[in-house]
Amino acid sequence: QVQLVESGGGLVQPGGSLRLSCAASRSIFSISHMGWFRQAPGKQRELVATIPRTGSTNNADSVKGRITVSRDIVKNTVYQRMNNLEPEDTAVYYCNALMGSDDYWGQGTQVTVSS
Repeated sequence: QVQLVESGGGLVQPGGSLRLSCAASRSIFSISHMGWFRQAPGKQRELVATIPRTGSTNNADSVKGRITVSRDIVKNTVYQRMNNLEPEDTAVYYCNALMGSDDYWGQGTQVTVSS
């Protein structure tokens, strides 16, 4: 069992940057995989980046070159920093955790990119 809480969303102008946080209720090391997803109004939820416990992250084509994912094991938190934000990046961003065959989601944090 794990609870996930996203934060860091908000209103940002095009070209700006945001760092999103996902705080987990247990050690990140105990979670098999974590990932960032997003869902825009009227669209399906899509993968932004996968964060394996070991190995390299895998970013979606739509954000490659604009995203940096990091971990803080002490704070049980993973981060997602997106640069050069565009209106198309407007969505609710969700943190996901996979533990064995169980899938967990946070409530999401709203990112709005607008002038």
